[in-house]
Amino acid sequence: MTDRRDFDALIERAKAAVRADAPRTTELLRRLVRIPSVNPKFLADPALNREADVQDLIEAELTATGFATSRSFPLEGRPNVVGRWTGDDVRSLAICGHVDVVPQGDEQLWSFPPFDAEIRDGRLYGRGSADMKAGLAAGLAACRALRELDVRLAGRLEFHSVVDEEAGGFGAMAVARESRGLGAVLLTEPSGGAIRPWAGGLEWVRVTVRGRAGHSARRFASIYPSDPAAATGPRSVNAIELGVRLLASLRDLETHWGVTKHFPGMPPGMNTISPGVMVAGCGEGPDGLPTLLANPAMVPDICVVDFDLKFLPNETSADIRREFETWIARFAASDPWLKDHPPEVRWQLADLHFPPVDTPVDHPLVAALSESVARSGRTPQIVGSLGVTDAAHYAPYGIAAVVFGPTGGAQHGPDEYVELSSVIETAETLVETILRYCGTA
Repeated sequence: MTDRRDFDALIERAKAAVRADAPRTTELLRRLVRIPSVNPKFLADPALNREADVQDLIEAELTATGFATSRSFPLEGRPNVVGRWTGDDVRSLAICGHVDVVPQGDEQLWSFPPFDAEIRDGRLYGRGSADMKAGLAAGLAACRALRELDVRLAGRLEFHSVVDEEAGGFGAMAVARESRGLGAVLLTEPSGGAIRPWAGGLEWVRVTVRGRAGHSARRFASIYPSDPAAATGPRSVNAIELGVRLLASLRDLETHWGVTKHFPGMPPGMNTISPGVMVAGCGEGPDGLPTLLANPAMVPDICVVDFDLKFLPNETSADIRREFETWIARFAASDPWLKDHPPEVRWQLADLHFPPVDTPVDHPLVAALSESVARSGRTPQIVGSLGVTDAAHYAPYGIAAVVFGPTGGAQHGPDEYVELSSVIETAETLVETILRYCGTA
């Protein structure tokens, strides 16, 4: 369609179709939330681990909307669903969302049962309502509007419904590997209506510090080695104290990164090194953790610290790993014990690794989203994402990724909710963005 007035009129008809279909979209969202799809890596319970049932519902919606669908199983019993409309590769676009949710936690803290999809005062409450079944419902609503108007897109449109985002993103990793040549992907994670083309990378890294075990009664021999009474027997080396000094040193590195490195659109200091787990004791087991944790009369000989390390969108994992390891080596060289017994660094703990996302602000998808938001009377907000998403798994394949989705709150906590008006508003923006990015045949 080349006539600008005809194209603008098509956009308005598509948005009107989304608005007219709002009750169905809301009901679809309620049906999605009412199917518990807790990631089984967090809580194994067949009554709650119903990702496959959610995918059945989504696949039925996609089929009814004219998509050719396929399934794959990146994890046993946990299916991805992909829908495709034909079109060229140049302006190809995927709408992506995940079906897994985190556990509901203590249900006594909820105002409503977490899987009842209760609606009050314009909000739909429930686990996974905002994160991110509302985004899936909005994406499906946009596709239904296009099908209702019998629009033929120039660029290929895909719908990626994936598992496991909350525990590493192995569903999106599998789909992204199979999507080379795809032009762009729009992830409908809850963004509060902001356009988010950037996200920092994330690494989980484990640092193991080893000392020498001994009896606590001879601790003085480690503190005052010049005392004649300390001359008999080997001195112990307390791994906890080494670990504490390591934490202090890495805090200095964290501050150095925060002060000297910046990225426009991201808050200063977001590149952090957060210690999340620290375990110390005696005897190293086959899992790399201490086997004895309950005897303070023994000087611990192993201390393990797991870190959540975030870095900037314009940095690489290789550079960050090198900087981190160099800092650890310098710290160890300054310690009489550690210079001969250096800490061990292990990357991709639990196989978790989220590459950074750095989509150019002038990318056609960002431009299409910005114009769609502006034409609705709102001012486009282009900012970075603090949390990681499945966008990270598309970026390494050269697939431009942007996050844009509804407004909600209390994600991962009690009374998670989504603003229902924002779901329809998001769907309107999505249908206009698809038309602007993919074009019409």
